[in-house]
Amino acid sequence: MAYNVLLFADPGIDDSFAIMYALLNPDINIVGIVSGYGNTPKEQSLENTAYLLNLAGREDIPIIAGAAGPLSGETVQYYPEIHGPEGLGPIKPPDTFKYTKVHDFNKILEIINEYKGNLIVVNVGRLTELALMFILYGDGALKDVNAFYIMGGAFLVPGNITAEAEANFYSDPIAARIVMEKARNIYLFPLNVTNKAIITPEVIDILNQNSPTPFRPLLKPAFDYYFKAYQKNIPGIKGAPLHDVIPLMAITNPEIVKYIPRRVRVEEFGDAKGKSIADFRPKPDKEPAVTLDYIGMEADIEKFIINLMDSFLKGDFGKK
Repeated sequence: MAYNVLLFADPGIDDSFAIMYALLNPDINIVGIVSGYGNTPKEQSLENTAYLLNLAGREDIPIIAGAAGPLSGETVQYYPEIHGPEGLGPIKPPDTFKYTKVHDFNKILEIINEYKGNLIVVNVGRLTELALMFILYGDGALKDVNAFYIMGGAFLVPGNITAEAEANFYSDPIAARIVMEKARNIYLFPLNVTNKAIITPEVIDILNQNSPTPFRPLLKPAFDYYFKAYQKNIPGIKGAPLHDVIPLMAITNPEIVKYIPRRVRVEEFGDAKGKSIADFRPKPDKEPAVTLDYIGMEADIEKFIINLMDSFLKGDFGKK
């Protein structure tokens, strides 16, 4: 039986690889994608999501319009130098591509009710939409979700937006705090593990030459753009991390990530805005078991690379 997954994403190059990976994984059944602001403005995020689903022939998957900005109302900062002006590096959906069907926010509740007790939420973008679920519908709105797999945070390692903060938590720290406090059974994938999920140009070249999937024309141009951005930011890096693939892969390959149970809090304001906080002392303060989150601290990157390559090289695309 495949895992039913409701995916929150803001493609973005690594988000796009995550969407492609999920669609190619026969053990993952994507039941909806929520797309909002993040790496690109909301409308571009929706278009990129629709374009990827169109390439895959999966227009049956509902697309839900997410938020246009953070809960604070602050102006959103985008990162075209990393993801490109359209979010897919140099690639732009063709002018002939049009999408029409986008669901409103209530569709999230419909999906949760439809897959009650048999649904995993994966959030690889900002946490605004998840926080809004708790704000609009109350603390019990997501009680029928089995688990939350969230890419975000950085613990005892440098951030990627500020010295201490990771992008998803920094861009809407109010939302991040709400989600980390109210959601239950959270598996968190911070920069501690996702920074190590590095794919090299050599791997992409193999996929570019041999992948039988309709995504093949996107892989090398998008990755090369992304890799060049990382080379500027981190001189000497041998590849680029596909942060957002890790949470999805960990669902069907749980041995890839090792977790530490700790309660996570998020700093909302000031110089430490977006900083993720947990007690890593040998004897941490005792917290109620229900409030503990599973923080990914180690990852088997060799298995990660093998699994990613296997997914993009298989010829059984689209078979669920």
